[in-house]
Amino acid sequence: MNGSLRTYLQDAVITMRDGRYCLPVKSEYRSAVPGMIHDQSSTGSTLFIEPLAIVKLNNDIRALEIKEAREIERILAELSEETAVYTGQIRLDLETLAELDFIFARAALAADMNATKPVFNTDGRIALRKARHPLIPKDQVVPIDIQLGDSFDLLIVTGPNTGGKTVSLKTIGLLTLMGQAGLHIPALDRSELSVFKEVYADIGDEQSIEQSLSTFSSHMTNTVSFIEKADRDSLVLFDELGAGTDPTEGAALAIAILSYLHDQGIRTMATTHYSELKLYALQTEGVENASCEFDVSTLKPTYRLMIGVPGKSNAFAISKRLGLPDYIIDLARAQIDEQDASFEDVLSSLEARRLELERQQEELARNRAEAAAAEKNWKDRQARLNAARDRVIREANEEARAILQNAKEYADQTIRDVRKLGNRAGAAGELEKRRTALRNEMRKHEDALAAKPAQRTSKKLRPGDVKPGDSVKVLSMNLKGIVASTPDSKGYLFVRMGIMRSKVHIDDLELITEADIFTEGQAASNKSAGTARKQTPGAFGKKGGSSASNIRMDKSRTAGMEINLLGKTVDEAVAALDKFIDDAYLAHITTVRIIHGKGTGRLREGVHQYLRSHRLVKNFKLAEFGEGDAGVTIANLRED
Repeated sequence: MNGSLRTYLQDAVITMRDGRYCLPVKSEYRSAVPGMIHDQSSTGSTLFIEPLAIVKLNNDIRALEIKEAREIERILAELSEETAVYTGQIRLDLETLAELDFIFARAALAADMNATKPVFNTDGRIALRKARHPLIPKDQVVPIDIQLGDSFDLLIVTGPNTGGKTVSLKTIGLLTLMGQAGLHIPALDRSELSVFKEVYADIGDEQSIEQSLSTFSSHMTNTVSFIEKADRDSLVLFDELGAGTDPTEGAALAIAILSYLHDQGIRTMATTHYSELKLYALQTEGVENASCEFDVSTLKPTYRLMIGVPGKSNAFAISKRLGLPDYIIDLARAQIDEQDASFEDVLSSLEARRLELERQQEELARNRAEAAAAEKNWKDRQARLNAARDRVIREANEEARAILQNAKEYADQTIRDVRKLGNRAGAAGELEKRRTALRNEMRKHEDALAAKPAQRTSKKLRPGDVKPGDSVKVLSMNLKGIVASTPDSKGYLFVRMGIMRSKVHIDDLELITEADIFTEGQAASNKSAGTARKQTPGAFGKKGGSSASNIRMDKSRTAGMEINLLGKTVDEAVAALDKFIDDAYLAHITTVRIIHGKGTGRLREGVHQYLRSHRLVKNFKLAEFGEGDAGVTIANLRED
């Protein structure tokens, strides 16, 4: 290739032809390159020649390949002999692998179709919930509900062309066969299927020139075989039963066939356009009408199957929308007798009422959902208000307890002073001076506790601004309450303040929000804590107030080892937990239980986040099983 023959070559490459190494030689130099011609290019300009110099080498390679093939055959024969004794086990493994492959294929198909396991029965009952045709893409198919074999064993489906009648028929047949083949079906869970020995279906047009079969003949051939073989354990499906012949005779024949199957108790589903079959279903017990919904305004089917309502063919409406002149449509209407026209009008009226009823049901469902959401919001709001009220009352009780304790200590000190002074000179003046100081201090507390009219912070309310359940402040009493009635013509309404129900004027009210209640509760808490710790020398006859030991002693009486935060928001829980941990630390409690519940986990996460940053918390963990589990947190406090 690289020598004197280089100029005779089409390309400087080595190619393979029939397993032999060749060179691409220009056709005009075929005699200049001695060797065997193995092939020629499609244009004839190139010949693939095996040079004589490598013929023997190619022969040797071929001989070695033959030996290699024989050696492979020998090895395989020996291996086959060794494995022959295990033929039974290998066959069993192959069958097992095939079964496992089938199981995994069914599982993959079920996952792809979002299918469910059907509930089987032997009563001939079919109840499919949101069933989907398995061969229509999931984003395009319209789920349908189908019942058959419970209160009726014959279902007649009517409606316009391309409305979904045949799809509904195929859906029930395919899902029945899928279920009995061990496949999950594309329907909602708890869908029921019956076990049938045979499923007979006459769907599509099987006309044949070769067999001299017309459309009607092909359908009738299938129907005859169904009547001969079907029994109570069979499912029979007809598409356009009686079509392809005279409408009057076809309708009569279809009614006769369906009546026979119905009398035999055979589960049957049929589609049709005949009005006679619609009337037959209305008049016969155990036979039910169904229709595929069609939107005449858009000239499009919705593909929804409506059981219990016969459908219209809508031929006139469809023809009009497609451009057929009105005078032709009017002429067609004149050809329909009065009874048929009346029946179609009844169907139209039923369809309009059904759509109106569906709209009302949807509106009712929305109203119920809104009412449920409003009720939940009201309950949540009421729970927060009750929690805030309980917190304020609890803090007020703590403040009162502190005041009583301080008063007791002062009284004890006064008695000791009286006994100490006795009849000494100036004792009476000293006692009078202390009594005057105490009176002045009490007058300060009385002035602070006296109810004063609150200042208005917003504009006056109008009757439409308040409704029962709103939180308000009665300005003249400086009290908060809940509106219990709507304002009358003069502007008066009832407000409930604790156990008291008072009639006040709307001008004396101011709306308050939950944020206001929480802010005021926090302020009251801070104030009560400050008052409990604050002791003036004039009131209690001591210099510098109560000591840390008195505070620790007071906390040890009131502090507990457990706090319940259920029903609180994260902010409310953190405020209560902060005070609880301080009290427990002062009372030398080293381990505390915090009850926050499981719920959504937001309250638990808020509590844990707070505990991580608290300087008095050494560590914390969730409670063990039986001690509250994930609804309780155990916290260990520092002892230093």
